[in-house]
Amino acid sequence: MIDRTDIGHRVQDVYGRVGILRDIDPAWEDPSDPPYDRPQRPVAFISPEHGGREWHADPSTVTRA
Repeated sequence: MIDRTDIGHRVQDVYGRVGILRDIDPAWEDPSDPPYDRPQRPVAFISPEHGGREWHADPSTVTRA
């Protein structure tokens, strides 16, 4: 599992994707959920090393690469 001290380092998600950890939000609400049903959950934001689209993952499933 990762934490805020891993920001800026290479990490790997549960699917094997490797990227750079950009941030961890402990109480993220998905903006695509309806406003009346937005549970807060922790999220890690990861971007590909050589550019591309950022993705997010559950921080408990992300490890340092």
